[in-house]
Amino acid sequence: MKKIINIAVIAHVDAGKSTLVDAMLKSAGVFHENQVVVDQVMDSDDIERERGITIYSKNCSVEYGDIKINIVDTPGHADFSSEVERIIKTVDTVILIVDSAEGPMPQTRFVLNKALENGLKPILLINKIDKQDRRVEEVIEEVYELFMDLDATDEQLEFPILYGITKKQIVQRSLDQDATNIKDLFDTIVEHTPLYPDYDNDPLQFQVSSLAYDEYVGRLGIGRITKGQVKKGQQVAVVDNNGNVKRQSISKVYVYEGLKRVETQVAYAGDIVMVAGVDDISIGNTLNNVDHIDPLPPIIIEEPTLSMNFMVNASPFAGRDGKYVTSRNIKERLEKELEVNVGLRVDDTGSADSFKVSGRGELHLSILIENMRREGYELAISKPQVITQIIDGKKHEPIETVIIEVPEAYSGTMISQISLRQGEMTDMTEDRGMVKQYWRVPTRGLIGFRGDFINSTRGEGTMVRQFFGYEPYKGAIQQRQNGSMVSTEQGVSMAYSIFNLQERGQFFIGAQTDVYEGMIVGIAARDTDMDVNPTKNKKQTAIRSSGRDEAMKLTPPVQLTLEYALEFIRDDELVEVTPLNIRLRKRFLKPHERKAAIRNVQE
Repeated sequence: MKKIINIAVIAHVDAGKSTLVDAMLKSAGVFHENQVVVDQVMDSDDIERERGITIYSKNCSVEYGDIKINIVDTPGHADFSSEVERIIKTVDTVILIVDSAEGPMPQTRFVLNKALENGLKPILLINKIDKQDRRVEEVIEEVYELFMDLDATDEQLEFPILYGITKKQIVQRSLDQDATNIKDLFDTIVEHTPLYPDYDNDPLQFQVSSLAYDEYVGRLGIGRITKGQVKKGQQVAVVDNNGNVKRQSISKVYVYEGLKRVETQVAYAGDIVMVAGVDDISIGNTLNNVDHIDPLPPIIIEEPTLSMNFMVNASPFAGRDGKYVTSRNIKERLEKELEVNVGLRVDDTGSADSFKVSGRGELHLSILIENMRREGYELAISKPQVITQIIDGKKHEPIETVIIEVPEAYSGTMISQISLRQGEMTDMTEDRGMVKQYWRVPTRGLIGFRGDFINSTRGEGTMVRQFFGYEPYKGAIQQRQNGSMVSTEQGVSMAYSIFNLQERGQFFIGAQTDVYEGMIVGIAARDTDMDVNPTKNKKQTAIRSSGRDEAMKLTPPVQLTLEYALEFIRDDELVEVTPLNIRLRKRFLKPHERKAAIRNVQE
């Protein structure tokens, strides 16, 4: 029997989860002396590296003495909460990281609640103790209050407390200690967490908690072996979430050694493994011995809260940048995503060129779109819509907990802005010139809010969102105030026309940009759409005007990111996404088509 402990690292976004995992891998000697190691080595995805957040949970392992410690790095963002929930079921303890200045945040509450519900006894790590504004004693008090709020047992309340600077690979048992490594962390894990019991000779019980995909062996099921052993070539009974049973054969078994996935002939109880060969294996499936069916309770995947339509790009510039542009390409890519992204749902819309894609939030869906455009796909995306539910005959909508922290000067602005979006304040605290406001806001009221929030607080505020639940529909919410500037011509934009138009609005484009009729080129200063011709150039004359052309200074255009574009558009507008460009356009490109569409709606 191998000695095994499984741990998960949980925290709010940017509290130092991935940095702690880096420190554990380095101190356990996973890397060679001459190996160049990047920071946040577990954030292997390009988008994770760029945004500095963990999106996909990942596994690795370290050897500490004769004990194998499997480590799961979990996402900290609410949109990926369904992943966190499942991961908690595969571990023996959690390391809860809390920032020494910020204290517990909304996502901290969510992941901790799941850990406590599963009977785990956490280890608290107060991170970033080198901060100038640290308030360690208060933060520990806040964590105790949070534990009590979440009905922690007396045993769970007796958690060990460690202090660290994970960036410098330091963890210590007291604040005044002078540690130079993270040995205290490993010692605490071993002292605090019992080894996984010896169930090697029991009948097999293995539940799939997450999925992966391999081009050569197909879909892979990842999970912990609760009991028994998993062997290469073994015949197993696969029990799905509805209790249906079918026989399958395991073609490959992998375990984690350091950061690597290593093929093995047999894996034992307690270990986190990856199995191949089971067709359409899914989250929550239990693998049992053929002659001993004993499934674990099914895993319920949280329902999506937001949807948008993914459409074939039908703009005049379609096919210029992309490699995959047809509905068949898009459909195949979405089906591939469903293999591993269980929080996602794809439905037909009645049109062969459009698919309704539903997910856990704006970030969840925008990450998928960003990945697709990087892979060479072109598509058009409609405005995000929240998914409502009928509960007891009444319409209910998704609500989010929002915590914002802003300088005192912007507090009133935030109250008026969020109130207009049907938000309800639940608490407000003030500390050292910063105001912290706690809100419950309908999800649809937050679509498009991040841009306004950054502008209103001059970039000095922070905002954290967390799905709260469903509540009765809150009524109408005021939409974007400004109209769009819509191009009336196809061609190349000219500095002359942009210069003359820029006092009537802000542009998304600069000079010498390709535009087409119906493309949105800027934000109008008024609340109605404005038709403009950005391709018009100055009439040439024989007389040269000295200095006039040099004085044409253009205001820099608004940077169009994918998130901003999805937040900006209205119901009659689309985001055109290609590998090289993000453009905005009207759903109907020609003015008479738009007028006809408005008439049809009014009738």
